[in-house]
Amino acid sequence: MAHGKRGKRDAPFSLRLTFEERARIEAQAGEMPVGAYIKSLLLAENAPKYRKRRKPPVEDRELLAQVLACLGSSRLASNLNQLAKATHVGNFYFDHDTKRSIKQACDDIRAMRILLMRAHGIETDEPKSKESPAQSFARANAPRLDP
Repeated sequence: MAHGKRGKRDAPFSLRLTFEERARIEAQAGEMPVGAYIKSLLLAENAPKYRKRRKPPVEDRELLAQVLACLGSSRLASNLNQLAKATHVGNFYFDHDTKRSIKQACDDIRAMRILLMRAHGIETDEPKSKESPAQSFARANAPRLDP
């Protein structure tokens, strides 16, 4: 395929073959040049088409959907962003509420990690909860009556 005004060609394509593979292709090509034979196979109308590799299946799609819904309805990302911004501009005031908020964010992230791992069929050391992910997040985000 020519490119530009000078008619430069694309770099050649290299294919590594074992001696046995090369001998087999040469035998199949017969009198035809090996390169032409390979091109005729690859560019034929009935040549195999590329198929995307399958992703590993999600073990529990419902659990994954619940976790994603909880994450979407949470203010976790916004709250962490506000903490990071306050730290960056030097307005970070570390009091009891801030400490509690950071701990809660860490707990939420840990819970999401465990639930996502389970949704993908990966075992965790954590005991399985009887509550749904939505219940876990609602409980975790409920106002606390800390002194």
